[in-house]
Amino acid sequence: MTPEIYLHTLAGIVGTGKVANAHAFHAKHGAALAGQLTTAQRAEEFALLARAIVAPLREAHISMPKGVVALIGRVDAAPITVFGTPDEKTRGQLARCISMPQAAAGVLCADAHYGYSQPVGGVVGYRDAVSVSGVGYDIGCGLKGVRTNLKAADVRADLPLLINTIARTISFGIGRKNAHHVDHPLFDDTAWNDVPWLGKLKELARGQLGTVGSGNHFVDLLVELETDALWVSTHFGSRGLGHKTATGFLNLAAGEPFDGRARGESTEAPPILLATNSALGQAYLEAMRLAGEYAYAGRDSVIGDVLCILGAHATFAVHNHHNYAWREEHGGEQLYVVRKGATPLAPGQLGFVGGSMADISVVVEGIASAQGTAALYSAMHGAGRTMSRTQAAGKPKYGRDATGRKVPTRTGGAITPEMMHKATRAYGVEVWGAGTDESPFVYRKLQDVLDAHAGTLIVRHVLRPIGVVMAGEGEVDPYKD
Repeated sequence: MTPEIYLHTLAGIVGTGKVANAHAFHAKHGAALAGQLTTAQRAEEFALLARAIVAPLREAHISMPKGVVALIGRVDAAPITVFGTPDEKTRGQLARCISMPQAAAGVLCADAHYGYSQPVGGVVGYRDAVSVSGVGYDIGCGLKGVRTNLKAADVRADLPLLINTIARTISFGIGRKNAHHVDHPLFDDTAWNDVPWLGKLKELARGQLGTVGSGNHFVDLLVELETDALWVSTHFGSRGLGHKTATGFLNLAAGEPFDGRARGESTEAPPILLATNSALGQAYLEAMRLAGEYAYAGRDSVIGDVLCILGAHATFAVHNHHNYAWREEHGGEQLYVVRKGATPLAPGQLGFVGGSMADISVVVEGIASAQGTAALYSAMHGAGRTMSRTQAAGKPKYGRDATGRKVPTRTGGAITPEMMHKATRAYGVEVWGAGTDESPFVYRKLQDVLDAHAGTLIVRHVLRPIGVVMAGEGEVDPYKD
């Protein structure tokens, strides 16, 4: 159904005075409509048409569904700032988020791509609401990078051994537990008891602290091009704790038990918003905070383990989430800024941004500018996928390994292992694990993404990977974001 037909039909229904029918019509077609308003010109055309067709009915005091009024008002008023050239599907997904009456502004970063409910690389500022689906399943996913006291020249001769030792020491993969116990003060946090559902997740979280997971999560050894300084970085989030927390609150928002069966995921799902002044909203914010602290602690632990393997110490560190909701002031009002795959980058703030396994990573700093203000002080979190996992590696077929664990094999993808290995060898990087769905061919070039954000940031450090450790190809990424 086109926006024009939607508005004309709605006007006809409202004009008959059958308010219940108008509500039902909007509930069926209104949410899908926002996804069609994928350009500023299209949104403006819709707003003009809405005023011409529907507004006179409102002015005549004929009742309309509140959602219709909100949709017209938000499309007309809420700005969207776009960096780079995201595809129409990604634009439409953010437009649907912005159609919510609580939305104040939206941003698409240059690495944006289609995600679950909200684009990866998408940012939305909400008034008095937080999006559980926007933060997503990997609450607190982020990056930590440290400069060590070593030079890359100190480790090059031993690089294969070091990479193998990192892979054997740190646990990579889904559901893995740490081989050695890691204690942390966060397990004394009162939120484990204050938020009723979190206590039963505590032991799972304790066992997984300091494990990396699968998908695009990694440990990298990098060289700073200007100084030959050796850096270490890692990328992952809150592991099973975050996934179960997100699943539980999505269940609660739908009126289901926290630990009930996980609801089916749909990339076209509208944002699941919780009012931040409600009991459930407050509980989610506290649970999100705890999962974020857990993610910070996990990355600290992994970086510490790698430094021990290297016999090194950190001389400088950058550490940030890029899946989280922050309470911030923008345009003179307080907003909950939901960044899914986007780095917070206020003026003077540092962020670590990773490229593919055969591309640069960078440390960036936010600057004061009109572009930065319009971006809600947000920047890319990486290079951004251009090819899905299935396109790259093929459709998975599941079997059992020697231990009985369910594992996939993929065939028919566009990227072969030979292509991937040739590319990484040519770049001079030692790789352990990783499937073709994480090869350099599935990502944009990070420099192109950085160029699109010119005027919002400056690059402080440019790093080149020399060693990459990831989960093996037989692992499946459970996260949609």
